[in-house]
Amino acid sequence: MTDPVHDPSAPTAQSPVDPVEPVAVWRRAAPEAVLLDGFHALKHALRFGAEVLVAVTADRAAALALADGLAADVRDTLAALLTEIPYAAYASLVPRPHPTAVAALAVRPARAGNLAKLAHATRTAPVVVLDQPRNLGNAGAVVRLAAGFGATGVVTTGTLDPWHPTVVRGGAGLHFATAVERLTVDELPSGPLFALDPEGEDIRSLKLPDEALLAFGSERTGLTSELRARADHLVALPMRPQVSSYNLATSVAMTLYHWSATGGAPA
Repeated sequence: MTDPVHDPSAPTAQSPVDPVEPVAVWRRAAPEAVLLDGFHALKHALRFGAEVLVAVTADRAAALALADGLAADVRDTLAALLTEIPYAAYASLVPRPHPTAVAALAVRPARAGNLAKLAHATRTAPVVVLDQPRNLGNAGAVVRLAAGFGATGVVTTGTLDPWHPTVVRGGAGLHFATAVERLTVDELPSGPLFALDPEGEDIRSLKLPDEALLAFGSERTGLTSELRARADHLVALPMRPQVSSYNLATSVAMTLYHWSATGGAPA
């Protein structure tokens, strides 16, 4: 079955350039760079100021047509960045070809800058804390939610790398729209910590402050004892009896919506 956007055997309106140079640039940059996997990840990264090192596509005309319809604000930037290379060359650069046949590498935001944003004394939006998450896709979905709600950032504890390519793919490139870092519980920024727990106070009775840390346990084991000890408040989401839990991203979405609906709002 061929790619839904690009049939490798079909002729294109523009013959691919010699792939040697962009592929060589890619291979040199890849070990330290952030993989932007797909058109939408690249689009979002550009909108939020990412420094893109190299961008390739197997079908430049199709990618720019997507830009015309969905991202006119970055269309000219994409046109200047995208290099068309053969589908086989493109596919060799990514773990799994994306339906849009677009990929790019970007510079990861400086850790010091992210930490400064997370620690800002007068935060105007919460920080989402994922306590030892396990699922890369769920972590990416949370980054996307946090960016959409204008959260200050997303912090993970434990071993999961929040900049793993699968997380960035799940976040659709919106890591560049919020501060994303991995910290220990002891390194969490200051602020009242509201931890989601079935034994907590019903969230509907609370107003979550803008400077709050909103902590969510792992998909399997919930909050760690270390994070629970750090919590100032335990908070519960409304749930029908005999329903065991919500998906992690769903829990984050409900909590951020409650924050926004009771005073907070995206910038």
